[in-house]
Amino acid sequence: MDAVRIFLVDDHSLCRSGLTELLEGRGGMKVVGATGQPELVLPMLRREQADLLVLDLRLAQTDGLSLLRQLRVEGCDIPVVILTMSAAEDDLAAALRAGVKGYLLKDMEPEAVIESIGRAARGELVVAPAMAAKLAQMWQSGQNRQNRQSGPDMPNGQKGTSKRDLVAILTEREREVLEQVAQGKSNKAIAQVLDISHNTVKLHVRHIMAKLGLNSRVEAAVFAFEHRSSVESSDSVG
Repeated sequence: MDAVRIFLVDDHSLCRSGLTELLEGRGGMKVVGATGQPELVLPMLRREQADLLVLDLRLAQTDGLSLLRQLRVEGCDIPVVILTMSAAEDDLAAALRAGVKGYLLKDMEPEAVIESIGRAARGELVVAPAMAAKLAQMWQSGQNRQNRQSGPDMPNGQKGTSKRDLVAILTEREREVLEQVAQGKSNKAIAQVLDISHNTVKLHVRHIMAKLGLNSRVEAAVFAFEHRSSVESSDSVG
């Protein structure tokens, strides 16, 4: 299988070189281009045919979302992941409205950055674990507005199902795995923490997604934050 082709935009050369080394040396990806100059991004992308653009939110000459909007006007539809220091909810909301495939923080663990970028390249929405609670609040606000019009709706159309009922369908091990997913740990890291095999973790994650009607690890992290008290209560009785 061909390596995922990544293009980096960050105005700090140290960040570009460090991320290049991380993604290529440990992630098995290919960084096909990198620049800190916004005016060079489009011509370089047209030459390099990257699979994913990893974009800093704060650039010296402009901001990342303005650059993204410019790329879209020019007909460049490459998927974009934001990699930033900003943990502001407004920045997260603006990025998601702009259609990014991910919002990651520069203080994440290297393994988590590699895994998240890989998942984004496969079409998943990825969000830093530290932002999951904020994303949950945003989604909950939107869901509350929708519910006032159409009534409550739960994963897989389970109308009226309580949070406790949803958590109760998970096994104790699945709840443990879910908590680790919410902390942003990779499957490999979860396997080490719980002392189980990597394949067993993958199986648990697949079962969690199916039982809860979730489509991504981001949704799983959001679910864990929203249902944290129920998960802890279930652990204490089970």
